[in-house]
Formats: sequence, structure tokens, C-alpha cells
Amino acid sequence: MTAPLSAAPQLAVNVLDAQSLLSAFGVLGVCVVLFAETGLLIGFFLPGDSLLFTAGLLCTGSGGGGVKLSLPLLLVASAVGALTGSQCGYLIGRKAGGALLTRSRSARLHEGAQRAEELFGRYGHAKAIVLARFVPVVRTVLNPMAGALRVPVRTFTVWQVAGGLLWSQGLTLAGYALGSSLPNVDRYLLPIVAGIVAVSLLPLAAEFHRSRKAVTEEKEMDG
Repeated sequence: MTAPLSAAPQLAVNVLDAQSLLSAFGVLGVCVVLFAETGLLIGFFLPGDSLLFTAGLLCTGSGGGGVKLSLPLLLVASAVGALTGSQCGYLIGRKAGGALLTRSRSARLHEGAQRAEELFGRYGHAKAIVLARFVPVVRTVLNPMAGALRVPVRTFTVWQVAGGLLWSQGLTLAGYALGSSLPNVDRYLLPIVAGIVAVSLLPLAAEFHRSRKAVTEEKEMDG
């Protein structure tokens, strides 16, 4: 006898929606998504920031949907995914050079690569590696670029670990703190996540504005 459609398991997962990913895969999904976003160029579109924050919030049981995650397991999973992904991206860059980025047709990836180069040029290796963690797309492309540019392994590893822990643990604990202190926080989850995404894009927008201003000033001087 065929089961009614309403009883069929819901297998569809929206990879762009943090709550959908967490409901389907839990803390394992966090580890896999962070690895893909920071280690593989194909993961540049994944929602790292909102995923970490929402996962932290769900550890309090305040996120709705009946999902409650373990905070200790989540902190470990997020750290493992963020750190191993970044190191993997670096190793891919050392072996493949800039070939992967050159072949890509994604305008977002090429824009991210340009921002990553500007970060390296403006701040040097250490600061750029840490700052890139907080900028979507840039945190995806900077790791293979660091490998292609032959940033010393020790320098990259030390600073990607520092930036990776600050990013993954910080956003997770921020979500947990908010969920613990604000009653019925699930009512405000969507605007909160939208705000996090918007804030995470601010560094990218600031860099873009600064670059355009520099180009304009250069043209004025030449004129």
C-alpha cells in the first residue's frame, strides 16, 4: 500500500538556507559546509556566516522547528570544517597555481580574487588571512591564492588557524548568546540572519568603494 504524500519524508534541502541545512544534517552539515566554502572554489555560494550564527542559536532550542544542537559538538565541528577546509584550499593552490581561478567563468569568484589580491597588497599576509575569514567569497578564493602566491606554509597555517577560530567560534557563540538571552528569538530569526549577511558584506563593499575612489583619483591626476 502506498503511503500518502503527506507522510513522505522531506528529502529536499535548500543549501542556501541555514535552517534547512541544519535540520537535515545537524552539526555534521556545519563541518561539511564550512570545509566546502573555505576549501573548494565550488563552495563560494554557501552560507557560512548565517549557518554558524543560526547553529549557535539552535543550541539553545530557541530556533524553532524542533531542532536543538549540542554546543560542544558544534564548536568542534565548526572549527574542524573551517580549519581543514582552509588548509585544503591552500594546498590546492600550491599544486594547481592560479589555473583553477583562471578557468572559472564566475564573475563573483573573479571579483573575490581581486579583493583578495588587494587585501594581500594592503595588509600583508597575516592580517589579510585573518580579515578574509569575515568576507564572503573572499574567504573562499584567498586560500588557493595564498598557495599559488607561495605564502610560506607556516605563516599561512598560523594565521588561518587564528582567523578560522575567531570566525567560527565567535559567530557560533554570538548566536548562542542571543538565543540564551532573547525570549522567542525564532520570531526574529530571518531579519537577524539577513542583518548578519548584510554586515558580512560591508567589508567587501568598503573595499569596492575604496578601489573605485582610488581609480577616480588616479584618472583625475592623469587628466
